[in-house]
Amino acid sequence: MNLEFGTIRAAKGEARSTRSRWQPSRAKLRARLHATLILLDLACIFVGFFVAGLIYEPGSGIEQWFYAASAFGAVYLAVALNGHAYATEVIVAPGKGILRSIQAFAISAAVILLVAFYFKATQNYSRVTIGLGSGLTVALLVIARQRFLGSARKILGGNPYSVVLITDGTQHIAPEGFSLVIAADDALDPNDDSPDMFDRLAAVLGEADRVVVGCSAERRLNWMRVLKGLGIRSEIFAPELSSLAPLEMGRWNGEPTLVVADGPLSKFDSFIKRGFDILIAGAALLVLGPAMLVFALLIRLESAGPALFVQTRIGQGNRMFRMLKFRSMRADNCDGNGDTSTQRDDDRITRIGHFIRRTSIDELPQLLNVLIGHMSIVGPRPHALGSRAEDKLFWEIDERYWHRHAAKPGLTGLAQIRGYRGATIRERDLTDRLQADLEYLKDWSIWKDIKILMMTFGVVVHKNAY
Repeated sequence: MNLEFGTIRAAKGEARSTRSRWQPSRAKLRARLHATLILLDLACIFVGFFVAGLIYEPGSGIEQWFYAASAFGAVYLAVALNGHAYATEVIVAPGKGILRSIQAFAISAAVILLVAFYFKATQNYSRVTIGLGSGLTVALLVIARQRFLGSARKILGGNPYSVVLITDGTQHIAPEGFSLVIAADDALDPNDDSPDMFDRLAAVLGEADRVVVGCSAERRLNWMRVLKGLGIRSEIFAPELSSLAPLEMGRWNGEPTLVVADGPLSKFDSFIKRGFDILIAGAALLVLGPAMLVFALLIRLESAGPALFVQTRIGQGNRMFRMLKFRSMRADNCDGNGDTSTQRDDDRITRIGHFIRRTSIDELPQLLNVLIGHMSIVGPRPHALGSRAEDKLFWEIDERYWHRHAAKPGLTGLAQIRGYRGATIRERDLTDRLQADLEYLKDWSIWKDIKILMMTFGVVVHKNAY
């Protein structure tokens, strides 16, 4: 049911009549949709195995397809519920609902096959029926969920929750996105301790899932006292906190605090990422070590100076570290602070330097930085201290620049596979990379690291690498 957007003035005689606006409530409607989705999934499983039994004659007996479907249905339901395949968010994002359904069925299949193998029951059932039924079931789940969840989203009007805004005073709040807007006036006065006022508020809110109050700072404590007894999620606008960009509320010694930053990875995720770094860096050094020695020798033969160029870069936690590269410029022209961006056809670059920069071979010594722990295989690329765009230091262009250092810098990253490489001439050259870095930190997963690493091979040679 779509709840029409409207504004109510909570007059004493009108408060009770507003309850009808919430019938049926979105909470009840969501419950019906979830129940329908469960029945739809079970129907897909039974239909899939029934059709498999019809197609493959030895599996047409009821003891074949029905018992198999019953086992799959029971295990699938438990796994799907635990895997949030019926969470409200799948209505908002149908693609996520389809993926969770496929994952739940795959886990169910693995569990059933393991149990059947353990009890030596596999010989009693047709492998063709099980395989064909599983394939048909997955196809049906994808089709059925795609159609149903798309319709469910329309039924709920896009937002699966009923959210009410109460305005108290002159504070302006954009009404977009709210199911209902209520002007408090005198009928809903948080200073009024009478049972009638609390009853009016409960009647006006009806079956709301969430209420948000916009009021002056002086009235917040009064509204807090009123909202705590509602039994629904209640919030109060505090726009002055937006400049702090808090992540959540915390506590220290019983006092509330605002959490404004957090590490991008949990301890477990950090352990996984570090293991991935050591595995990849160690394997790469074993394979590429001989070639790296050859390039080091060629660099020394072409021009006097060390084969490696060591430069101070900004690393994790905004701590500085010494990053290794193959030297691509003449030793007396190397820019230790990175004050001058490398240009196309830069006369400071040697002949072998042009080659190793175009092919990104000059970055290979950073595998040692990865093993030491200063860097990661995938992460935001580390910048030199003097890096500029339009004659501004990077942190002077965007105050979010320091946020990118919440994780270890990487040999490659999301910005690199998107083509954001080369000199930073314009401010946008920096902001594009920064946006990609912050996106990477927000949605990290080991699978994303693997994907970025694989895609890096496609941009090792790039028009902006010079």
